[in-house]
Amino acid sequence: VQVTESGGGSVQAGGSLTLSCVASGRLFNMYSMAWFRQTPEKEREFVASIHSNGETIYYRDSVKGRFAISRDNAKNTLYLQMNNLKPEDTAVYYCNTHPPIEGDWGRGTQVTVSS
Repeated sequence: VQVTESGGGSVQAGGSLTLSCVASGRLFNMYSMAWFRQTPEKEREFVASIHSNGETIYYRDSVKGRFAISRDNAKNTLYLQMNNLKPEDTAVYYCNTHPPIEGDWGRGTQVTVSS
C-alpha cells in the first residue's frame, strides 16, 4: 500500500487536528491500518489501529480518550482525529498497514504542539 499523509500543522496545547492518509496500490480495504509517530529522540511508536472492517480499534494508552481513528474504504482513506493535543504529541505521524510493511512508509506529516 502506497500512502500519503497530510493534515499536520502547528497548534497550541488543547487544540485539535485531523490527519488524513490516502492509500493506493494494494486493496486498502483488505488491510488493518494504523497510525504511528516518531520524534528524533524516540523510535517510531504505535498510536492507533483499525481493522479492515472498521470494527476493532486499539489506541496507545497516552492517546485514549483524545484521539479517534477511522477509515473510509470507499475513499481509500484513513483518518486520525486528534483533540486536546499535548506538547508530548509533537512528532511526525505516519500511516501504514498493521502490522507495518517496511517498504510502505510514506513521508509522514509533522504535528507540533506548543505549550
